[in-house]
Amino acid sequence: MTKSPSLRSLYRLVALLFVLLAVMVALPQTTQQAEAQTTPPPRTVFVHLFEWKWTDIAQECETYLGPKGFAAIQVSPPNEHLIAASSSYPWWQRYQPVSYQITSRSGTRAEFANMVSRCKAVGVDIYVDAVINHMAGVESGTGSAGTSFTHYNYPGTYGSADFHYCGRNNGTHDISNYGDRWEVQNCELVNLSDLNTGATYVRDRVAVYMNDLISLGVAGFRIDASKHIAAEDIAAIRSRLNGSPYIYQEVIDQGGEPISASEYFGNGDVTEFKYSLKISETFYSGQLAWLNGSAQFGTGWGFMASDNAVVFVDNHDNQRGHGGGGHIVTFKDGKLYDLANIFMLAWPYGYPQIMSSYDFSNGDQGPPSDTSGNTNSIYSNGTPNCFTQWKCEHRWKPIGNMVAFRNATSSNFAISNWWTNGANQIAFGRGALGYVIINRELGTLNRTFQTSMAAGTYCDVIKGELAANGQSCTGATITVNSSGQATLSVVGMDAAAIHVGAKVSSAPVTTIATTFNEYATTVVGQNVYVVGNVTALGSWNTANAVLLSSATYPTWKVTLNLPP
Repeated sequence: MTKSPSLRSLYRLVALLFVLLAVMVALPQTTQQAEAQTTPPPRTVFVHLFEWKWTDIAQECETYLGPKGFAAIQVSPPNEHLIAASSSYPWWQRYQPVSYQITSRSGTRAEFANMVSRCKAVGVDIYVDAVINHMAGVESGTGSAGTSFTHYNYPGTYGSADFHYCGRNNGTHDISNYGDRWEVQNCELVNLSDLNTGATYVRDRVAVYMNDLISLGVAGFRIDASKHIAAEDIAAIRSRLNGSPYIYQEVIDQGGEPISASEYFGNGDVTEFKYSLKISETFYSGQLAWLNGSAQFGTGWGFMASDNAVVFVDNHDNQRGHGGGGHIVTFKDGKLYDLANIFMLAWPYGYPQIMSSYDFSNGDQGPPSDTSGNTNSIYSNGTPNCFTQWKCEHRWKPIGNMVAFRNATSSNFAISNWWTNGANQIAFGRGALGYVIINRELGTLNRTFQTSMAAGTYCDVIKGELAANGQSCTGATITVNSSGQATLSVVGMDAAAIHVGAKVSSAPVTTIATTFNEYATTVVGQNVYVVGNVTALGSWNTANAVLLSSATYPTWKVTLNLPP
């Protein structure tokens, strides 16, 4: 489980062992190994792979998210859902549950379990978008697992006695007055059958579903439409859950309504929609100098405390015009979207979520699919088809590379060395751990910047990464002198960033012979491998894991030359 940046840090040990056919084997570190490897930074950023298939997510964990240091993935609701063929299979059919069977257009239960296991093996947790406020809101239909249902009757899951019938708005039971707390939490959200989450049976049934997911390895849950569920009902459901899953709750609180986000802090984190609105307003039509002006962006702007907040530039709702007014910056804004995400990942506030979308021309449009509504695969022959139909914003170089910046600077959760031209050029540091420059203007920014970084040459992570040997960069470099100063040019609508994890080494790379010994009994066809965070150990890619020798079976061995 991953917790908030000051507390949310899960340190990932470098040696993970696995056995083919999902047989897991623990690997005790040798003393020499422990000395040879440094503790990797905590993972402090998660991504929403909206409407991705489970088979694609598993490959994305192994080939990109694990090696890049992502903490977790928010996945679309995995349970059986409405099939809305007459509406051309829209995205919102996933938010109309029919049962709690793990069968959806993202895949089967077996594919889901395999995805969770493979992601966890490379250090990436799975957070499930849990739709527990309501069930499907049509009079009758068939779900993605073949279940036939009618409004208020979902065979094997709920019957008519398990719902609220508020009797308001001419008997439609729909919410019309968001200024009325009782109505918001007891009437229906656009005809969706509103579960009576105050009832023991409903609480128990929801907990059975969530515990089933926990048994498959799920580490956390986003509670959809939390504002429509009383905070004490969520608390009662949470008390029934096994272990300590990470919980974050969707509460759209822009002020002026009786239900506030603070009511839900006792259950877990909360989505801070004001963050998205204000960062979009500032980058789209404001001045970046405001971000550290009379009040610092964050609690100084009226947001909740950082440790309670899940933040994002955009999410699947507000990029479609839901969840607050105003212009929300999305992938459709191009370079502006890069800059807003760079700022979010560099600024010390909240637990950041990166959005990964698909292209859409109307607010209801579902994911890329065939004429029968079957979602198109992203991966083909091991290669992701990104940046056209599937936007894959998390793979945009400036955004993906800033994840490591966030991780590397997490222990200094404050800003330093703030600079601005008073308009739309800003720069700031994270103590001695990182420094970022953002130029929101059209002209080139030429300046010598005062940082707190140690002298040396660093990769500009907006343009590239540190090479595997640690002695060069795949893109531009930035030099910091002995006074902590860096002189550089940043063209219009661009940025530059450096951090301690991307500092070029001038020393020759040395290695230490490291022996892995593991006592493990296996059956014919099974082998023992080691995978870790350096190239010699596969860079967290299980496809490149190193096979241990069975010559001294049942003790498996391999000796590798590893960097110190």
